[in-house]
Amino acid sequence: MITLLKSATIIDTHSKYHNQTKDILIVDGIIKEINDIISQKENYQIVELPDLKVSTGWFDSSVSFGEPGYEERETLNNGLDTAAKSGFTSVAVNANTQPVIDNKSAVEYLINKATFKATDIYPIGALTQQSKGVEMAELYDMQQSGAVAFGDYKKPIENDNLMKIALLYAQNFNGLVMSFPKNNAIAGEGVANEGVNATILGLKGIPALAEEIQVARDLFLLEYTDGKLHIPTISTAKSVKLIKEAKKKGLQVTCSVAIHNLLLNDEELHGFDAKVKVNPPLRTKEDVKAIQKAVKEGVIDIITSDHNPIDVEEKKVEFSIAKDGTIGLESAFSALNTIFDIDIITKCISENPRKIFGLPSLKINEGETASLSLFTTEGDYIFSEKNIFSNSKNSIFLNRKLKGKAYGIYNNKQLVLN
Repeated sequence: MITLLKSATIIDTHSKYHNQTKDILIVDGIIKEINDIISQKENYQIVELPDLKVSTGWFDSSVSFGEPGYEERETLNNGLDTAAKSGFTSVAVNANTQPVIDNKSAVEYLINKATFKATDIYPIGALTQQSKGVEMAELYDMQQSGAVAFGDYKKPIENDNLMKIALLYAQNFNGLVMSFPKNNAIAGEGVANEGVNATILGLKGIPALAEEIQVARDLFLLEYTDGKLHIPTISTAKSVKLIKEAKKKGLQVTCSVAIHNLLLNDEELHGFDAKVKVNPPLRTKEDVKAIQKAVKEGVIDIITSDHNPIDVEEKKVEFSIAKDGTIGLESAFSALNTIFDIDIITKCISENPRKIFGLPSLKINEGETASLSLFTTEGDYIFSEKNIFSNSKNSIFLNRKLKGKAYGIYNNKQLVLN
């Protein structure tokens, strides 16, 4: 199949065509020609869309699909289709399945199930067996089978020595260790950010300290082991400060933030809507401001949707017992486009995550493999259920005003448009 993208504005700071509007001819998955005007032929698949922009393929570093074990939340097939329609050419899939992805066979199962899909799948293996935090999982074997990192999704490693050993052991094969930033003893039974709003509403609070003390511990262990660490989904101003200082010291630490923690604060708690119950919780306006600044300064490396489908039975219940999590793939770009310029967005959802997770870099130049996200930055709209492709509908951004949208992707010699 020969595909021709007409009048596409190229967003790629590493390409000589950056910010230029060109026609792009793709032949058998390779960018054959980039020019002002490329004449159409009958056998061409033509893509001509309003305000079409293309960037190197987006990579979401934290996505949960239910399969295996929780197919009622989401299947791999529909999940990957959702990612493609949302503009993502690659997703890193968390190990929170049943059984947990903690061995090479489980990693290979995910990869094999995704064969022939437009969106690539990269498993994150569990750091500990069954994500129970007791014994380390088969990290090396999982990496040899295709795992790109190791972490227990939303489960902190409470055993300090276990985290130390993991950071040391992973150095033998350049493995990336992930540590969820939460101290359960301090967080206790909290369900929302500890602060004025939780107090007014009578909700048990999760102090910012619960995150920050875990970040501090992990950074001390990182300095001791001289290892490589990724801290997913930070949410407080002090966490930013700690990580910034660690980077200045030269420690190999990277971090991410979930999109909802970038845009929303704990004032959303009023109304007791379980859609806004996430982990880490929505923090204060001051935290949100600090997190946004950290993205612009490059202290925070990656932005993730932290896509986590939850079935209605576990969300449409009393706030305090509702399950944490929100889907986010479908709203990811449109939400980010309300606060950041396109160069920051593409750096944090394409360039940086690929580098950190050890994937080859991408470029939009003639002769390069075509792995492209297609989108527009124009047009406001209200995000509603008709914009959701996931089986689960638990979106924190439902009924919110967003801007621009993903059109789809070209990847693996396939064009997917929503």
